[in-house]
Formats: sequence, C-alpha cells, structure tokens
Amino acid sequence: MASARVTQILSSALDGSTSATDAPHRLVMACARALPVTGVGLALMSDHGPVGTVAITDGVAGTMEDLQFTLGEGPCVECSTTGRPILQPDLARTGPGRWPGFSAGALEAGIRAIFAFPLRMGGIRLGVLDLYRDRAGELSDAELTEALSFADAATAMLIHLQEDAVLDESGVGAIAVLEDRAEVHQATGMVSVQAGVGMAEALVRLRARAYSSDRPILELAREVLDHKVSFADECDDDA
Repeated sequence: MASARVTQILSSALDGSTSATDAPHRLVMACARALPVTGVGLALMSDHGPVGTVAITDGVAGTMEDLQFTLGEGPCVECSTTGRPILQPDLARTGPGRWPGFSAGALEAGIRAIFAFPLRMGGIRLGVLDLYRDRAGELSDAELTEALSFADAATAMLIHLQEDAVLDESGVGAIAVLEDRAEVHQATGMVSVQAGVGMAEALVRLRARAYSSDRPILELAREVLDHKVSFADECDDDA
C-alpha cells in the first residue's frame, strides 16, 4: 500500500493534468524542489536499455539522459539492469572507473553527484528516476527517504499512464516520451545489415560513432536512415 507521502506526491502531480506529459513534468519539478538536487530526469526503460525520456526539469538533466542513451552506460542504465538504486555522491572520484564515457561527459557538464532509482513492477522494468546535482555530497537519511517516495510515485504514475493509454486506444507507444527514439532502432537495423552484425553489435557501433564524433545518436540515426551515412565499410571480415 502506498504511503501517505507517495499519495500526496501523486495527487499533486495528477491534479489538473491535461496531457500525458504534464503529470510527469509536475512530478520531476516537485522532486527538484523537495530535494537538494540540480535537476531530475524520468526515463522509460526496457530490457534492452533506455527507451526515451518521459520528463526532465532542465537542459542539463536532458543532456544527462541523452548521454546515457547514446552511450548505453551510466547510473540510469546500471540501475535499471540491477534493479537497485545507484548512489554516486562523488562522481569525480568513483564514476570514471565505472562509466568512463558517461562520467567524462557528466563532469564536463558540471554534474558532481547522481542518485538513480529503479522503477519496477515486480520483475518488469518500467523506468528510472535520476537525480543530478552540481556539487558532491550524500543524501541524508531523510532526503533518501523522500527520494524513494518520489520513485514510488513515479512508478505508480508510469503504470497509470500506461493503463490510460490502453483504455484510450491511443495507438503506438503507451507512454509519451519527449523525443521519439524509434529512428535509432530503425537505423540499428540498417547498420546490422550494412555491417553484417547482430542488432546488439549494430547498436554498439552506432553509439560508438555518435560518441566519437561528438554528435547526438538521434542525429546520426537520421542520417543513416537518409542514406547519408553508411556502415558498410565496417563489415566484419568473417561475415
């Protein structure tokens, strides 16, 4: 049964919401006000990794979510995979050895601490609530309890939005995301054919090229789909 605090968070976020993106946005903004953090992101996850960003508080949080999607690594990804919170109060000290690519980008963006909380329903991965801060330091016990309440509220909200989408027969995509990443998955299929590799390896190659050229993966994916970029020259020798 949801605690009184979780019910309060949900009631406030859902009250007067007029769209599928309004309530998640209210929730992350409330989370940022309630806790000593710089930004908050709510990401939709699957067994294959990040699917899309449901809500963010600001540009920095959006950059962090995009960075993890592009690289396929970071606290959000690990949190979803393990089903356990990832608490990084000093990213500069502990992050580089754990997520080298992500940590470099996060530190460059001014992020010094990250706290990620898995959103699950039983064994089903729904998403992750990411808290970002521009200074190092742990969350107090009371702050951690509050963060967990927001994570529980976010889990309930994702379930609620998914149920509403089915009831409304809204079609493709049960939960709205800020940026449609279906193009990345389509481009991955093209890279798989061009390079003669499996889908997982194709996504790795797409991410690697996006990262090495310092470009958003979505931008690169669109160029693959438009036949402006090809991975045919990366065809495996054994293929």
